[in-house]
Amino acid sequence: MPEKTTPPRLEVIGVTGIPEVKPGDALGALIAAAAERQGTPLADGDALVVTQKIVSKSEGRVVDLRTVTPSPFATSWAERVDRDPRLVELVLRESRAVVRMDEARGILITETHHGFVCANSGIDTSNVPGDEMVALLPVDSDKSARGIREDIRGRAAGAEVAVVVSDTFGRAWREGHVNFAIGCAGINPIKDYKGTPDAHGMILKVTAIAVADELAAASELVTAKAIGVPVAIIRGYDYDTAPDGVGTLIRESSRDLFR
Repeated sequence: MPEKTTPPRLEVIGVTGIPEVKPGDALGALIAAAAERQGTPLADGDALVVTQKIVSKSEGRVVDLRTVTPSPFATSWAERVDRDPRLVELVLRESRAVVRMDEARGILITETHHGFVCANSGIDTSNVPGDEMVALLPVDSDKSARGIREDIRGRAAGAEVAVVVSDTFGRAWREGHVNFAIGCAGINPIKDYKGTPDAHGMILKVTAIAVADELAAASELVTAKAIGVPVAIIRGYDYDTAPDGVGTLIRESSRDLFR
């Protein structure tokens, strides 16, 4: 008789009841309180996935386009592609390099100051109050994740959790968008299987799984885009802890086949 084992299982729980986030709000406290109210208090070993939008709001990374003066270059390009020159200016300011300029669709593919390669420097106009308001990425998403984690840990009977800050990116080779990790704390973002045997005893040589991205993608199934659920608890995944952030997920440009 084969030995009985417990089948792998995890839960993805949306956290509801988080109020509209304002600059200076302590996200860890808001998340812990909301999880408690809905009957799913945070527990040791949970992984929290927090959407970038509320992190940016709490850190004051929301900009009124009426305060932005576009450069001549931003104005010229925006006119050619029928885009708001103020938004183009912000995209350029939030990037350290322009990877592609797609005039047919009016999209700038940029490398942000963090090293992320994405459309329009990750600037978002959705779920931000006001027609002229846009949200920028956090300045340091790993630091943001550490702050949320430490805030939760510092509460009375605070749980020991991992935190992943997520955002929605497109993907090379594939249609559609998924949530990616843009910051993390308390979790090793990559699970490296190199040097370990597979089910048939073959030694794996290259397999490394981006578990932080997988957790971020799974969380979107309960957070979605327009349902007012900006945080997910992932319970039951046995992650490896690590002090490092998402830097190990960013491929060096010399190894990037698209550049």
